[in-house]
Amino acid sequence: LGIDRQAVVSRHNIRVNSSSELQVGNGEFAITTDISGLISFSNSAILAHWGWHSDPLPSGQTIDDFEWTIHRGYDGRERPYPLPNGSEIGKWLMSNPHKVNLGRLCLVLIKEDGSMAGMADLQNPKQTLDLWKGLLTSQYDMDGLPVKVETCVHPTWDAIAVRITSPLINAGRLRIRLTFPYPNLADGGSGDFTRPDAHTSNMESRGSRRADIARIADATSYHVGLAWAGGGKLENPAKHEFLLSPEAANQFEFVCTFTPQALPETLPSAAETIDACAKHWPDFWNSGGAIDLSGSSDSRWRELERRIVMSQYAMAVNEAGSYPPPESGLRKDPWHGRFHFEMIWWHGTHWALWDRWPLLNRYLDIYQRYLPGAQETARKQGYKGARWFKCTGNTPVEWPWTSHSWLVWQHPHPIFFAEMDYRAHPTEQTLEKWREVVFNTADFLASFPSRDKENPDRLVLGFPIEDMSEQNPHCETINPAFDLGYFRFGLRIAQRWRERLGMPRDSRYDDVLEHLSPIPVRDRVYIMWESVSLDSGLRDTSVDPWANPKWISDHPSVTGLYGMLPGDGVDLETMQRTYDKVLQTWPRYKWGWDYGMMAMAAVRLGRPETAVDFLLHPDNRYTTNGISGGWYFPGNGALLYAVAMMAAGWDGCPEGNAPGFPNDGTWNVKWEGLKKAP
Repeated sequence: LGIDRQAVVSRHNIRVNSSSELQVGNGEFAITTDISGLISFSNSAILAHWGWHSDPLPSGQTIDDFEWTIHRGYDGRERPYPLPNGSEIGKWLMSNPHKVNLGRLCLVLIKEDGSMAGMADLQNPKQTLDLWKGLLTSQYDMDGLPVKVETCVHPTWDAIAVRITSPLINAGRLRIRLTFPYPNLADGGSGDFTRPDAHTSNMESRGSRRADIARIADATSYHVGLAWAGGGKLENPAKHEFLLSPEAANQFEFVCTFTPQALPETLPSAAETIDACAKHWPDFWNSGGAIDLSGSSDSRWRELERRIVMSQYAMAVNEAGSYPPPESGLRKDPWHGRFHFEMIWWHGTHWALWDRWPLLNRYLDIYQRYLPGAQETARKQGYKGARWFKCTGNTPVEWPWTSHSWLVWQHPHPIFFAEMDYRAHPTEQTLEKWREVVFNTADFLASFPSRDKENPDRLVLGFPIEDMSEQNPHCETINPAFDLGYFRFGLRIAQRWRERLGMPRDSRYDDVLEHLSPIPVRDRVYIMWESVSLDSGLRDTSVDPWANPKWISDHPSVTGLYGMLPGDGVDLETMQRTYDKVLQTWPRYKWGWDYGMMAMAAVRLGRPETAVDFLLHPDNRYTTNGISGGWYFPGNGALLYAVAMMAAGWDGCPEGNAPGFPNDGTWNVKWEGLKKAP
């Protein structure tokens, strides 16, 4: 029999009775609520992947006026890099573009004495997020009178539907307030409510039960439609503030729709939206892969299954839109809502293993869209092909920063995605879809290495370069281990693509594959990078990367060689010793995807117990809403990828069910619809 997916999902419905941050959304658009069911007592936001804003440019300047900084590299060549330079246009590029808080939608609850209620005035609060239906139900009492708020987001419209049931409606003590901030960086992305003259919110009545609001802030514009069922009065008491007073008995429904285009003549009703969610979410849960751990005797099965289910929901709400997601999804984000090209792997590869390509394909064409900009960066620096960005937004312009300039481990990502796409869809159409991206990426990978100054027969990855950990001396480092393995993977797969397309092997790729430095080893274990260069250009091999606390304070990058990656250039015995070295030496794992990466390496090394331990590590915290360590979605993606490997396996894995789970009888793993990892 197949898995009872509804039972698996529903046993992890979220139930809370205190202030929380729960979300409903559709992948492109989401609202983060508080205990009221809307944003009544918090500074949360309504965000969409399409919602971007930029401040006006410095007077008389354009983006092209930003001057890149020249650095001499290991090969002796001088190249320009987008680094902070203190200029006005440089500061502008560091802050723009940024996401727009599209509005704040809240309830106004009036107490018996006429004052406005605060969160402390809500008695007996409880919230339930029904994952199978995508419906958030918030219930509480105010002055002894019950309030029930049902909230959801339409699957295909960027529309919030709300159904309120309470005698407070008939008593005239409940209203709905919609306010709009100026979309700048204030309060981590919530926007600035203190600048009413910097933007406009123009309301147009569309009859007795609907009004449309045109929003303009500098060059950003969008439209908001507010429609309700039954009697209601909408007022505009102040700039950017709209107050809807229901005129009904005990129930009131409304929908608030957001769009970058003009609003249509007809908007979905709240009832239609709730019904659409009740169909959409079961369709989502019944698609792709599923895992049922309930037959396990290991007491941790329920928490691991909760993390698996909640991660799927969180990713579907936040991370299936028109742009790659930022690290905090559709919530306020310290990176201004911009996305990271190296993080696309952690945000997106799980969709492939869980066989949910329609969701991944919503934004994966970012490589085709941003290819011209990546080609221009490579040309400007004297490389072939395309040098991919590190951190950007809705325009292909790099945020000036050292890590953004010198990180390179993101460059093989598009080849990884292309290969996963071909594994799922081995057609001529897939080959043509990725052809230009794959070969431009490989051209850069082949042109980036330079000749070793001490051994000209060897190619090195020279400075300025930043290891995955971002803790190395980036203007002195040579041959980061992970990058060496990933460059080999990318060029090997690119040659395979040439053969699939009936093309001859590229001699440049083969030359790099033959002469690229081996993964550096010292004392029989891999080290994070080969060495640090002295001023003379010679290498100081006495510098031990394991000895400096700073250098082992972030991502354990060396473990990604055989786990996240299939192990190009890896010796397994050396990798086993290296993994032990990390376990013994690494002081802590800082980010959510560190635990997933460690689990992946453990799985390939035949250590399934260690893999489970890392996914449930005491420091690998998942909040009540199922999101990794403080709204850090790469952790959720890493968990989903690792668990799919553990259940469905990977290329060359041992035979049998769930080869990545312990085979001691404590784990009974039922799975279906998952795909093997490369």
